[in-house]
Amino acid sequence: MAAELAGNTQEYKGRITHFMVLSCTLAASGGVLFGYDLGVSGGVTSMEPFLRKFFPDVDAKKHSKGSSRSAYCKFDSQLLTAFTSSLYVAGLLASLCASPVTRASGRRASMLLGGAAFMVGAALGGFSLNIYMLIFGRVFLGIGVGFANQAVPVYLSELAPPQHRGAINNAFDFFIGLGIASANLINYGTHKLHSSLGWRISLGLAIVPATILTVGTLFLPETLNSLLQQSDYSRQKATKILQRLRGTDNVHNELEDMIFAANASKAITQPFFCIMMKRKYRPQFVMVILISFFKQMTGITMITFYSPIIFQIIGMGESSSLLSTTIVGIISVGSIVLAMIMVDKVGRRTLFFIGGALMLVAHLVVGGVLEAKLGDHGGGVSRSHAYLVSVFLCAFVAGFGVSWGPLGWLVPSEILPLEIRSAGQSTVVAVTLLFAAINGQSLLAMLCRLKSGVFFFFGGWVMIMTVFVAVMLPETKNVPIEKMDQIWREHWFWSKYVMEEDDN
Repeated sequence: MAAELAGNTQEYKGRITHFMVLSCTLAASGGVLFGYDLGVSGGVTSMEPFLRKFFPDVDAKKHSKGSSRSAYCKFDSQLLTAFTSSLYVAGLLASLCASPVTRASGRRASMLLGGAAFMVGAALGGFSLNIYMLIFGRVFLGIGVGFANQAVPVYLSELAPPQHRGAINNAFDFFIGLGIASANLINYGTHKLHSSLGWRISLGLAIVPATILTVGTLFLPETLNSLLQQSDYSRQKATKILQRLRGTDNVHNELEDMIFAANASKAITQPFFCIMMKRKYRPQFVMVILISFFKQMTGITMITFYSPIIFQIIGMGESSSLLSTTIVGIISVGSIVLAMIMVDKVGRRTLFFIGGALMLVAHLVVGGVLEAKLGDHGGGVSRSHAYLVSVFLCAFVAGFGVSWGPLGWLVPSEILPLEIRSAGQSTVVAVTLLFAAINGQSLLAMLCRLKSGVFFFFGGWVMIMTVFVAVMLPETKNVPIEKMDQIWREHWFWSKYVMEEDDN
């Protein structure tokens, strides 16, 4: 089926232009906001001065030598996990508010609000005097993440030509990975200060990517889909914009499809109601919910956010754990680059399968090593087993980086028709952040109670989601975003929902 639909891309003419590349690169840099916070927050929670100031009980448990305390329970604290999950809860609510802003005022407006809110959160975090100020700053960071994550993937999918949409949209996840790796490097450097200045620098430097996004958005063009959706935009202006983006005068076919989609979207006044209740949108609704849910159930929050803690659990020191986390972050960025190269050549489904296999093996090996070698109260594992755990954690992030990491943003943003695109993308972000919050709030408690079994728990979910992709997700490679409804009409299961709606 993918081969049949691939021919549709020949209807659209054009090439990769400098104007489009610069616009998409600047917009995709919004991913650094989410990535930097993921990386920096996980690092500072393992720093002694940070724990002593805000979480003294955790610091005391960390240094407790009592034989009755499980090695997995040293960091178990609901207050510490509240520091993690407060951002996700705020981001969830913000993403829902971002939908009407993105639809009515454009993608740039949401990106601008996201960058500004993140700047405020970064300043509050860096200058925090108490736990309340710290978590209040996290709320503003969450608002920034909610708006940016809602608008940027849509912006990239709408600006990109169909044959390169996968690579361009994956740039968002590349910048998330870059943000994580940068934060890990900064944490590794600042922890050597052995004072509160270290974590303050780490948290405060989040203002840099936020400023870049906020100021850069002022110079970005709005997407043509958004302009056509908001008003009766003149065909002459629309033609000039698309010609500049595509580097050719022959843009008639693509423009006609955009205008048709924009006219259809204007008839929809309640997009959230439509995506939830209309049967013809049932495939998209199920996909945005389950893809976002499954992405979090890979265990990525545990690996990304708490990897310094995991490394300390297996016996590494603070410096070694942060260095190992930095290496994991660099591997993640490299794997995302590989996904950008491959996604428009081999397709989305193939990358889902490759990533699923890597993540499953990694979960089984890490869980098996911890179960066999760490024990409950031991002082860590041997150096060789610690290296083995590190290698397979790198294998996990590589698997995630070529599959659910970038594709979790790409696939939902490209399958949503224009009339429900903002609502659908808000749903993606809301579900992603909801389960990130649940995982963030519960993971340390799960480590304490399930111990090594937590890796088998997430491994089971990786098996389920890989089967789901094999059975339920059609290939979207090279399919024009305005003609994406064809993949559902030709799918063995989803066709009955779309066809029945058309018959009514």
